[in-house]
Amino acid sequence: MTITPEQIAITAGLAKLKIDGDDAIEVAKRIGAILELVDQMQAVDTSNVEPMANSLDAVQRLRADNAIRPENPIETRDALQQIAPAIEEGLFLVPKVID
Repeated sequence: MTITPEQIAITAGLAKLKIDGDDAIEVAKRIGAILELVDQMQAVDTSNVEPMANSLDAVQRLRADNAIRPENPIETRDALQQIAPAIEEGLFLVPKVID
């Protein structure tokens, strides 16, 4: 599959990117090379290859997921709120993120 500089310019316009004519030619060449590599990879027969998640057969050690509850949660909350930028009536105040 070949990508033309015109297709790059159209795609750049849709993505609201500015790509000059010379740059569009270079981008088209690079994308073309990537697509050629993908075609080569798709042509390889992998029917006898067993799927794997990791080429090293490594296993990740995981820690136990245990909840740690403080003896007195009110004291812990008060200690954390001392360094909080804004609190009100025992609650943490955060900036509004939705209009």
